[in-house]
Amino acid sequence: MFDVLRKSLSTGVVTTPYPNLPPQVSRQARGKPEIDWSNWKDARPAAAVCPTGAIACSEQGRTRTVRFDLGFCIFCGLCADADPAIRMTNACELASRNRKHLIDSATYDLDVDGRQQRILEWRAGFKPETPEESGQALRAGIDRVLGRSLHIREVDAGSCNGCEIEIVGLNSPIYDLERFGVHFVASPRHADMLLVTGPVTRNMELALRKTYDAMPAPRLVVAVGACGCSGGIFGQNYATCGGVDQVIPVDVYIPGCPPNPHALSHGILLAVGRLPEKRGAGAQH
Repeated sequence: MFDVLRKSLSTGVVTTPYPNLPPQVSRQARGKPEIDWSNWKDARPAAAVCPTGAIACSEQGRTRTVRFDLGFCIFCGLCADADPAIRMTNACELASRNRKHLIDSATYDLDVDGRQQRILEWRAGFKPETPEESGQALRAGIDRVLGRSLHIREVDAGSCNGCEIEIVGLNSPIYDLERFGVHFVASPRHADMLLVTGPVTRNMELALRKTYDAMPAPRLVVAVGACGCSGGIFGQNYATCGGVDQVIPVDVYIPGCPPNPHALSHGILLAVGRLPEKRGAGAQH
């Protein structure tokens, strides 16, 4: 026991300074794919290898519309291997309050061989959002909005447990989410936020609805990972309902497969900013 204490004292503080400083992510980590939209010559190879349909093409006459939905992306990197116009980044702060903000699209004029000649229109849906408050200011904001703490109930609605492994990391000494007054609880009746992973399976649909209904208002819902955002690799079928928003309303979407603890922290802290407006909406009703 004394050896453990001695080791702990000699190691010192290991907690990440995020969000006071940018996330310290390995250069080898895979995050959001970056597309060179203006110089993209042919989106068909990337669309063909994408396992979830995150990249999709539709053609009408001599024009092609290409759609990239970050909510479906599992960061596999197959598109970057197939297309020089795409490169993988390690960007992880991708959470958004609006599902539509995870979608980019562009329309191209085509040549006779079906290659993209020039871009006619580009609609940039993805807009990185940052928490309005961070560090000590964020803690003060949680105190003001929630009365000193934020309680989270995590629900696995059909996950492969990849997201759960990252969520467990939030309570480690490295990420230490509790320093912001954020705690995980066992009962939805004690929760301010529902953190949902996986595509919602048909067997979990009723349980998820009941969990949501048991939460006191105002309540927040955060969809975690590609599966939570859209159904991911599983999609919508006889066994799954698809994304979390097919069953209950979602306040924040966190893309990734799985999103790392920095991405999860970013999404959770971003969601805290929605509580005052939800309380205001409740007062109006």
